[in-house]
This record gives sequence, C-alpha cells and structure tokens, in this order.
Amino acid sequence: MNFIDLQKQLEQITPNGNTLRKNINLRIQDVINKGKFILGPEVENLEKVLANYVGVSECIAVSSGTDALLISLMALNIGPGDEVITTSFSFISTAEAIVLTGAKPVFIDIDKDTYNIDPSKIKTALSNSTKAIIAVSLYGQPADFESINNVAKEHGLFVIEDGAQSFGSMQNNKLSCGLCDIGTTSFFPSKPFGGYGDGGACFTNDTKLAQKIRMISRHGQIKRYSHELIGLNGRLDTLQAAILLAKFEIFEKEVKLRQKVGQNYNKILNRVLKNIEPPKIKNGNTSVYAQYTVEVNNREEVQQLMLDKGIPTAVHYPSILPGQKAFEKIIDKQIEEFPIALEKSNKVLSLPMHPYIELEEQELVVSSLLKSSNKF
Repeated sequence: MNFIDLQKQLEQITPNGNTLRKNINLRIQDVINKGKFILGPEVENLEKVLANYVGVSECIAVSSGTDALLISLMALNIGPGDEVITTSFSFISTAEAIVLTGAKPVFIDIDKDTYNIDPSKIKTALSNSTKAIIAVSLYGQPADFESINNVAKEHGLFVIEDGAQSFGSMQNNKLSCGLCDIGTTSFFPSKPFGGYGDGGACFTNDTKLAQKIRMISRHGQIKRYSHELIGLNGRLDTLQAAILLAKFEIFEKEVKLRQKVGQNYNKILNRVLKNIEPPKIKNGNTSVYAQYTVEVNNREEVQQLMLDKGIPTAVHYPSILPGQKAFEKIIDKQIEEFPIALEKSNKVLSLPMHPYIELEEQELVVSSLLKSSNKF
C-alpha cells in the first residue's frame, strides 16, 4: 500500500479523453519544442487559471511554497525589528521565512480540534513591533480567518495564509488562498495540488502588492536589467507550470474524491471508535485532507506494528517549532508554554491518504490501526 499514490493519478482519464500521463507528456513536449523554459506562456496561463479558480484578481507563480511566504513578507516590507505572530505547530518553512527577512517569529499555541492557530491567543502575543500574522491552514482545512482578520484589522496588521496543505478547501464558501491579504500555497508533489518538483504561488486582490510580489520573485525587476527592489530568483519553471495545467483539469474532481475518502475514514472510525481521535472539521469549513490525521497513544509502537502489516504512516509533525534548535537563540519561550501543540506533536499520526485509495484499503488501514493501538 502506498501512503500517496501518484502513479494511479497518472492513469486517470481527463476531460479530453486522454490519460493524465498523456496530457502531461504532450504539454512537456510542447514546452521543449517551443524552447521557452523560463517564464514561458504556460506560467502566465497557470496564473490566470488559478486566480480565476480561487476568486482573486492576482496570482503570482513562484519557485516554492517557502519562497511564496518569504516573498510575501518581503513585499509587505517586513524585516529586522519586526515581529510576526504564527503557529507553534507546522513545518519549519512557516517560521523560517520570517527569520530569513530578519524579523522575529512569535509563536502561539493551537486550537485543540483543528490544530490551526488559536485566534484567542493572538492579542496576548501583540507588541508594538508586531506587523503581521501568518496562519497555517493545516492538514487541509482553513484556519479561523474570520477571527484572525478581525484582530488584524483592529490592530493594523497584515494577514498571510500558509495554504500549502489547504488549496481547494473552503471557509464560508470562499476558497483557501483568497481569505486574507495574501494567500500562499505549495505545489510540492505530495500536496493536494502538486507538480513534479518544487513550486508555489501567491494570491491577492491588491494589484500594487501583486506587482511588488512579481518583481521580488524576478530579482526585483520591473523590466529586464532594471532592478527597483532587492529580490530573489523565485520564478516558477515553465515545465512545472505545464504539468500543473494538465493536472488542474482533474483537480476539482480530486477535491471531491479527497473529501469522500475523508468521509469514508470518518464512517469507519465512528463504527469502531475506541481510543482513536479522528479529524474534526470546523463548521463553515471544508477540507481537502492533505493528510488524514488521527491521535494515538504510544505512537512509535503503533507505527511499527502497522508497518509490520504493510501499512505506511507518517507524522506531521513530531516536534513543535519553538522546540527546534534553529530558533533557540531567537525566541524567549519554553516549549511548555505551548501545551496543546506539545501534546498533539506526541500523538498525531497520518494515515494513507490520496484521492484513489479504495474503500477496502481504508478498511484495512483502520483495522490495522485499531489492532495496533489496542495493544497499549
């Protein structure tokens, strides 16, 4: 059994009757034939398609989800002396991007049900140096942007969504990446909308901000050899744009399939639920289940027993950000000040999850999970 199955995806039939594999190969060959490997027309085409999908005026395709965060912060003029409030429970790129600007990440604890940033803790983390909030939409569902945006508006702060895991999900009928000042996502292969390498995007309704993001991603250029800003090499490759255009043709179908898979896991777990905590989706949210994550005790032993039965699992994430050595000289808090994140980091376990996992396979996963967890 595969944790994520990109090979099954390749054999899916697209709207034009071809397999996804064939359409990807055709688009790649077209790029090769044209020879426009950097900022070819596929990049602009992808930006238009994704902006229209999310429902914003601007999409800027960039080199990775991490660079999407970094470029967004740079475009907001965040740097040394500034503070950015963010979650204590995420992949390192969320806070890493803040540090790379010279700003300081200010971590807060998470909501116990959604694993997303707890908006009620934002005000206690504010200071005169606070300039922005980065909220991660973890495991596939958006953070509580209604509450986050209200606090930000009250205190004159920018809000960035790290939507690397939530592209395609919704909150109150608005799509992830269109819920705040800047939305970002990742096209890493395992993401809900993934390419075959690194890639990402920034989304906004602010035209001037979008222009600045685009300039920064292209070495600060407003035109060739005219550099108005310090930027970086943050462009999306044309080949990745071509692949993503092909994959977008089945993306909305895959979102529905992901939700069906998530619902099937819920039904199976609810039928036999004992000591396993299934995911909770907040009212008004949908999830794309970037991961299907449960909570277990004795996680390492459970993982090993499941692996012995041929069931792969993963942990997202085994350590909270304030506990990472990379931040020990930057922050002045102890990990005990993030009790919910700390507890969850010791319990979360992600099960095999992709749009094409069969119901029988899910039954096998849950059966193995229950047998393994019941031993402790």
